[in-house]
Amino acid sequence: MSFKLAEYIEPDFTEERLVNAPDARLERAPHAKAAPKGFHATSIFPEYFKINGKWHLAEDSRMDAVPVWDGEKIRIVEFRNIKTDDMVVVGRTEDGSEGIYVHDNCWVTQEEKQEKNTFAFRQSRSRETSFTYDYENLTELLKHEKENNGYVVWVLGPACSFDVEARRVMGELISQGYCQALLAGNALATHDLEGAYLGTALGCDIRNQKLHDMGHYNHLDTINSINTYGSIPEFIRGEGIDNGIIYNCVKNNVPFVLNGSIRDDGPLPEVFEHAYEGQDTIRSHIRKATTVIGMATVLHTIAAGNMTPTYRVMADGTIRPVYFYMVDTSDFAANKLSDRGSLSAKGIVTNVQDFMRNISRGLNL
Repeated sequence: MSFKLAEYIEPDFTEERLVNAPDARLERAPHAKAAPKGFHATSIFPEYFKINGKWHLAEDSRMDAVPVWDGEKIRIVEFRNIKTDDMVVVGRTEDGSEGIYVHDNCWVTQEEKQEKNTFAFRQSRSRETSFTYDYENLTELLKHEKENNGYVVWVLGPACSFDVEARRVMGELISQGYCQALLAGNALATHDLEGAYLGTALGCDIRNQKLHDMGHYNHLDTINSINTYGSIPEFIRGEGIDNGIIYNCVKNNVPFVLNGSIRDDGPLPEVFEHAYEGQDTIRSHIRKATTVIGMATVLHTIAAGNMTPTYRVMADGTIRPVYFYMVDTSDFAANKLSDRGSLSAKGIVTNVQDFMRNISRGLNL
């Protein structure tokens, strides 16, 4: 099959209601980290703001943030990044009547061009869903991203490191250019490096799942050894580590962002211990993302999802969709982001090992 990006439908700004729409109202922020009353909160969809008679697209958006006019363009900032006297857009309608237009019905796919039946069975995505087409589409999408300088961000939970084949495939995805950034927590990195160092994840063999003698110490010994070296790259060099997810990130200069949790052991030296520093670093990659794939980590994937708009404005000014996949064994978790209303939020209900095997087969890894 040949993958084709969904087509972006530009708003028709010649419509009478948009021609006659007033400019968006701007009010000064009363002080740092606070917006004026009635501020507009952004969504994941393309949003246009009429300023001085011209409609401006917010080129870098995210959910639940605030639009600020800087004199040249609309910037989207988190509440904590609002500065005193920032000119904030005020208004809560989305139909253009207050100079704010949310363009939520803006994509056309090949499937949508085909006639749809009003009645159909099995339209929800569950354990009974056939995911064959999703895997075909996803592998073709990954090929497209690699060939066209896309930016694929993977969000991984620790279960991705528990199986030797899942670790191998993820390592190949990184080394062969199908991953431009990796988002995870202390646990994923710890257990992946434990697998390379001691052959276990949480003390269980990554090949046969047998518990090693005193294996419950293994992840702690791994953390302690890494902290003794002072960094993950130094540990990899010093111990001759030659496999795994984090190893391939270091070897191939793929950035990885590890965010801390109140439950963390250690943590590893590279883990962000300040939540907002970690969030800013995540968003620095989400700002460039053209595809995001979250696996076996509900909260981390939702966090990334809330920062991910449905669109990306490319360097040449074209607008393309951002594709989003959420992989989990739970129907509820896999579909958690589907209510974002975006064609890009697809749930795949399966375990990490089977998902990775299907991706490996599709990409010949």
